[in-house]
Amino acid sequence: MRVIIIADYAISEGGAPQVAIASAIGLAELGHEVTYIQGVGDAGDGALDAHPDIRRISLGGQDIWSKNLLAAAKDGIWNSDHKARLASILAGFDAADTVVHVHQWTKFFSPSVFSIIRKSGLPLVISLHDYFLSCPTGLMYRFDRKEPCEAKPLSLACLTAPCDPRTSLHKAIRVMRSIATDRALGNSPFTAIHVSEIGRRTIGHFLPAEARQVVLENPIECEDRGVRKAGDTRKIVYCGRLTEEKGADLVASAARHLGMPSLFIGDGPLRERIREIDPDAEITGWLDKHAVRDRVARDALAVVAPSRWPETGPLVIAEAMSSGVPVIVSNRAGSAGRVQHGRNGFVVSPNVESIAQAITELRLPEKVREMGEAAYETFWAAPPTLQAHARKLAEIYSAALSPVL
Repeated sequence: MRVIIIADYAISEGGAPQVAIASAIGLAELGHEVTYIQGVGDAGDGALDAHPDIRRISLGGQDIWSKNLLAAAKDGIWNSDHKARLASILAGFDAADTVVHVHQWTKFFSPSVFSIIRKSGLPLVISLHDYFLSCPTGLMYRFDRKEPCEAKPLSLACLTAPCDPRTSLHKAIRVMRSIATDRALGNSPFTAIHVSEIGRRTIGHFLPAEARQVVLENPIECEDRGVRKAGDTRKIVYCGRLTEEKGADLVASAARHLGMPSLFIGDGPLRERIREIDPDAEITGWLDKHAVRDRVARDALAVVAPSRWPETGPLVIAEAMSSGVPVIVSNRAGSAGRVQHGRNGFVVSPNVESIAQAITELRLPEKVREMGEAAYETFWAAPPTLQAHARKLAEIYSAALSPVL
């Protein structure tokens, strides 16, 4: 089987490209021929270039949202810069044995990528790392109300909601992009991969009837080092982009309220706000995955993921559990499905009081040890390995090819 993976990036800047890169490597290890097409820049993960069964192709573009707003609007709604080249690449593949898998597509490719794939006749698979396939903002979240959005995408309630994290002009651009997405997909069948059951429940009923929907959890790449030995693990840890919808400010507020040290691994627009809330917070910026795991295992009383939006499936929770670190997860997040409340972590409402209460229960050393051991056992009883993920992907691809064969 031949697999074409399309993603905005070929470097691990965020969960979506990280999964795209890992899946390319896993599929190649199974013996499949993989072509990885990236939109932004020329830099790529070294593991992609080193593998003999992976061909990486860069379109050498730039993130459309790094341009001025007029140019971003033009390319965000329908980017044609890459059209001829991408079409010529796809023309070299046979629909009888080739699948196109699109991961993140909103930083460079735009909805035009789906039109090009449709014209190629190649079966299409799309991973829903977010909700941009239907929701204009991609989050199904009301920034004006700080709560999940329940409006039907592109309904009157959706169109008139002041929900965008930026401006009404940005919202208008995103709405036009959503309309373009619907038209680009048309009535053609495709396979939608949800990365969590919460993701499927959030958006599944809004997808076209022609879409075949499956749930496949993202792979986690980590070695079994045994359960960590909890020593001076007093810090409340947050890993990821520092944004409102992810609830980074809630962690800072809970730490300040309890008078406990906090550690933020990542960066984002709430960096200064976190400093205002908790002046003693340690903010490391982005670290590589090995450094993240080392810091979490060494310092974390618990890892907190207090998403306000129905987050599809943050990787950090499973990664923390693999080291035997207790977790505190929002009941709106996809990773909540991994947590047995009160045994290996806590599933809480995304507010300061609920987070602080869970942390308070963990301040007893015996409780941290018991929950950490339970978290470790839960993860390693059925680890979402890259090998298992790639095998399942191959089954999904085979099903997508079956109407052609």
